[in-house]
Amino acid sequence: MAVARVTELISASKKSFEDAVQVGVTRAVKTLKNVEGVWVEGQKCVIKKGKIDEYRVNLKVTFILQD
Repeated sequence: MAVARVTELISASKKSFEDAVQVGVTRAVKTLKNVEGVWVEGQKCVIKKGKIDEYRVNLKVTFILQD
């Protein structure tokens, strides 16, 4: 029987929300093994001088624990 764990990450991108998700997933798989999925829990934009400067996402990454 498999046991999964969920870890929360916040990642950012100057390009888009989609890119911010990819940045977070790319970083997560460098450290975590058996990553199975990601849930975008929230999105946020940082505004500077009246324009979007950065896209941020809160991610919940699910991975399977090894025996």
